[in-house]
Amino acid sequence: MRSLRYGGIVATLLLWLGLLSGVSTASAQDTAQLLPVTEAYKLTADSSTPGVIKLHWDIAQDYYLYRGRMNFKGGDGVTLGTAQLPDGEKHDDPYLGPVETYHHSVDASIPYTVAPGTGKLTLSVRYQGCHETEPKICYPPHTEQLELPLPAGAAGNKLSNLLGARPQSLGAGDGSPLPAEQAFQFTAIAQDAQHLLLRWTMPKGYYLYRDQTTLAAKDAPQLSLTPAWPAGVAHQDAHFGNTTVYFNEVDVPVTVHGDVSGLKTLALTASFQGCQDGGLCYPLMTRQANIDLVNGGTAASVAAQGPAPEMPPADAQGGTGSVSLWYALLLAFGGGLVLNLMPCVLPVLSIKAIGLLESGESVARRRSHALMYTAGVLISFVALGLLVIGLKSAWGAHLQNPLVVAVLALVMLAVALSMSGVVQFGASLGNTGSTLASRSGAAGDFFTGVLAVVVASPCTAPFMGTALAYAFVAPTLSALLVFVALGLGLALPFLAVGFVPAVSRLLPRPGRWMETLKEVLAFPMYLTAVWLAWVLAHQRGADAVGLLLVAAVLLAMTLWWFERSRARGALSSVLVVVLAAATVVPLYTLAKLPAATPQASASSDGTVAYSPDKLAELRKAGTPVFVDMTADWCVTCKANEHAVLDGEAFQALLKRTGAVYMKGDWTDVNPTITAFLQQYHSPGVPLYVVFPRDGGPGKQLPTVLTASLVETALTEAAK
Repeated sequence: MRSLRYGGIVATLLLWLGLLSGVSTASAQDTAQLLPVTEAYKLTADSSTPGVIKLHWDIAQDYYLYRGRMNFKGGDGVTLGTAQLPDGEKHDDPYLGPVETYHHSVDASIPYTVAPGTGKLTLSVRYQGCHETEPKICYPPHTEQLELPLPAGAAGNKLSNLLGARPQSLGAGDGSPLPAEQAFQFTAIAQDAQHLLLRWTMPKGYYLYRDQTTLAAKDAPQLSLTPAWPAGVAHQDAHFGNTTVYFNEVDVPVTVHGDVSGLKTLALTASFQGCQDGGLCYPLMTRQANIDLVNGGTAASVAAQGPAPEMPPADAQGGTGSVSLWYALLLAFGGGLVLNLMPCVLPVLSIKAIGLLESGESVARRRSHALMYTAGVLISFVALGLLVIGLKSAWGAHLQNPLVVAVLALVMLAVALSMSGVVQFGASLGNTGSTLASRSGAAGDFFTGVLAVVVASPCTAPFMGTALAYAFVAPTLSALLVFVALGLGLALPFLAVGFVPAVSRLLPRPGRWMETLKEVLAFPMYLTAVWLAWVLAHQRGADAVGLLLVAAVLLAMTLWWFERSRARGALSSVLVVVLAAATVVPLYTLAKLPAATPQASASSDGTVAYSPDKLAELRKAGTPVFVDMTADWCVTCKANEHAVLDGEAFQALLKRTGAVYMKGDWTDVNPTITAFLQQYHSPGVPLYVVFPRDGGPGKQLPTVLTASLVETALTEAAK
């Protein structure tokens, strides 16, 4: 029995050797009748089509080729794209597992580009196959070296002749970023009706993202385009992670799939994105090229017209193409003013309202309140602006950090306990954040302004989107002026009360009723803490909420004992410090919790979770898509959902237009959604983009939605 078992093992090893190294398991007499590998698999090649090598194998009877064992490599000066191979016959190989094989014949199409000065087209083709009847044998991998004539219209020669001399230098000379049209020159030609060749030319120091490029055939939804990108440069990007980029120049063969009969020209729309190395990253650019499919003529690109999502890049003078600095400042000021009415800011403003009322008729007190509150707001906005610009972050992104959310919830709780009379923070606490709830004093006013800015970031006023988008591409000084304008708008009501007597006279006179009002206004602060706990639950789950509740109890105990220990000596003060330190322990544990389990790909109401692949699949199928980028801490997002997106009318609109509702949750850090926001140059969430049925560019909607606005956008997208 042991000898039989060993014999089986030896037989298996021999079969493996036969597959991998060509040693036959049959006798020499049997293998003599097998065909030589080049006769079993007769390979012919055709390079008459510029930019494409066509290979054909005639496969003898009872022989087959493995699809997965084919490999192609270009010779000197030749760069090959991804080979286009048909699907093979699927079956389970006893040694290789699931495989695909070809019988009788198979064709392959390989796009290519050649470097300037290349005189011949060389490549190596490796393949492997087997004989499937007795004697069963697998040939070792076989490589053929091909040398083909380079057609007169080949990629490097034809495109260079059509384009003329390549630019040697387009630099501005002072390091300033070039206009997008100069930094990224785009040209397209037709090699034949089914094959295009695209070229991007960049000056030194600029690069193009491969994976941020999309192609579409405008007015020809029946066509799909498959680019064959050459090897690029691996790049670790702050927004897109590990990606591939191209410097100087890149030629990309494109195969057109679908019926092109009757088409004389093709309107190609290309959307792409790139950066100045170490400098400005441009927003998404869209160019259109009308390509002559009959004569193979060249088509220089023009900027696409229509609802392009991008803001223009900054020019050498520091402006933007369509939004002036003064207009951005005006929008920012209006956005800051409207922030005073947003529900995320109102709880903090209640603190300031109490301070103003308690100042009575004293002009000096009112002005002191207004000036210190304004200083806190402006300094916080400038600091936030520097952080956003320096880290290329987004508006409100700090609330993606669960520790920040937890600390804010505890701050709100502490303020509310103070307003409820549990504790009174005095001047002895100095310039710490605990003076937020102080009833008087410059430090309390200043830090109330700081807190107002921190909690205002989840809200997006109607005018803030354009202003913030301008700030993200403008020079640093102009961007900071936008944030200062936001702060002035937020602080304006209190400046008016402090410095305009007619406004200050509208305030009611102080009285005993103020204590009751202060206690009533504590409850919005409690609700804000509850809201932040709810956000935390979505970020880190129930364990995080439990730890936050423990920290809240310890904080309440600390504040309670702090109030009782005022006249109890040094030992009582030490206990306050111990309790405060104990409050930090649950927060330390909370910061180490893993992210909550992401949502499923589709919910019961038919909402589809955002992914680039799924979006591309839906667009390729000609399905209109409504993309909603949201977050649990975004108050404007929740207001839009309640008013428009969660209603039965919106669901009926989706059914009527055949659109898919795709939702991206940015409550926690998500690089994929961050990349989408960057692609549309959005300063944060909410972001709404409607993609039409015909494959055209997406249309970005305003941050504040109405039912009629959404209906119009989806109806147009479904046409």
